[in-house]
Amino acid sequence: MSIDLDLLKKLTQSYGPSGNEKNVLEHIKEEAKNYCDEIYFDNIGNMICKKNGGGKKIMITAHSDELGLLITHIDENGFLRFVPIGSIKVENCLYKRVEFYNGFNGIVGIEHLDDKKDIKFDNLYIDIGAESREDAEKFVKVGDSAVFKGEFFTNGSRIFSKAIDDRIGCYVALETLKDIKTVNELYFVFTVQEEVGARGATTAAYNIEPDLSISVDVTSTGDTPKSKNTVVSLGKGAAIKVKDRSIIVNPKIKEFMVDIAKKYSIPYQMEILELGGTDAGSIHMTKGGIPSGVISIPTRYVHSISEEIDINDVNASIELLKRVIEN
Repeated sequence: MSIDLDLLKKLTQSYGPSGNEKNVLEHIKEEAKNYCDEIYFDNIGNMICKKNGGGKKIMITAHSDELGLLITHIDENGFLRFVPIGSIKVENCLYKRVEFYNGFNGIVGIEHLDDKKDIKFDNLYIDIGAESREDAEKFVKVGDSAVFKGEFFTNGSRIFSKAIDDRIGCYVALETLKDIKTVNELYFVFTVQEEVGARGATTAAYNIEPDLSISVDVTSTGDTPKSKNTVVSLGKGAAIKVKDRSIIVNPKIKEFMVDIAKKYSIPYQMEILELGGTDAGSIHMTKGGIPSGVISIPTRYVHSISEEIDINDVNASIELLKRVIEN
C-alpha cells in the first residue's frame, strides 16, 4: 500500500496546538467529507465523522492537537515569555524556531546561566526581532500560542517531521475511513486537547457512549543507542498496546487485536509504555466503562521537532484498524 505523502505533509505542517486545532481539523474535514454520512463538532471542539450502520457503535479516536507555547508576558524590550502547552522538555526548546497562528516566526532564546543544569522555562524567552513591547504587540499578543517548526522529509521508508504525534494517527484514521466496509455504526473522532489531559476524548466518549473504542496514537521505541528497555522498533509493524500510565488494556480487547493481526498476517508488536498515555485512558473510564484498545505507531524522538516513523508500520496500522472494525 502506498502512502499519501502530500496529505501527511499537509497534516503535520499545519498549525494546531492544544486549544487551537482549527486549521488541522479543516484539512481533515475536506479529506473526509466524501466518505462519511455526517460531520459535526461537539461543544469542546472535537470533529466527529459518522458512518451510519445498524450494528455496534464503534468509536475511533486520533488527536489533532500538538505541543505548543503560550505567551504570558511581553517585556519592555519586546521579548516574549511563555509557558508550555503539553509535556515539553525544557532542553528541547533551546534555539528552536516557532510559528504563531498568523504565520509570524520567532526563535527560543535563553538567559545567561553559569550552569546549564539550572535551566527552567522561566529562563527562556522568544525573540521575534522586536525592539520594544509596542513593536512586538503589532504581531503577537499575550494569550497567543506558537508551535515548533520542523521540516517534513523522507529517507527511504522513513518519514521525519514535527507533529507526527498525532497527525499520523489522524492519517491512519482517515485512510481507514476511506476504505472501510462494515454494518456497524462508526464514529471517527478527531479529538482536541489530548496533550493537556485527553479532554476532548473524555467528552466525546460521554456523548457517544460507544460499545467499543479504538484509539490511534504514537508510541516510543527502544531501538536507538542506550534507549529505554522496550521491544517496540521501527519497521516491525503496528504496536498493540498492553499498558501505559493511563490504561491497562482489557485482555479480551488485546487478545482480539492480536488474533486479527495473526489471521490477516499483519506485522505487529506488543507495546508497554512506561511514560505517557492516550485518549483511551479517559475513554475506558467513562460512564460505566467503555471497552477500549489502542493501536500505536512506533515513533522515535516523540515530543520533539523531528519525530521519525516507518511507512511499513503506518500501513500495518491502517490494515489492523480496518480489520478490527470489520470483524
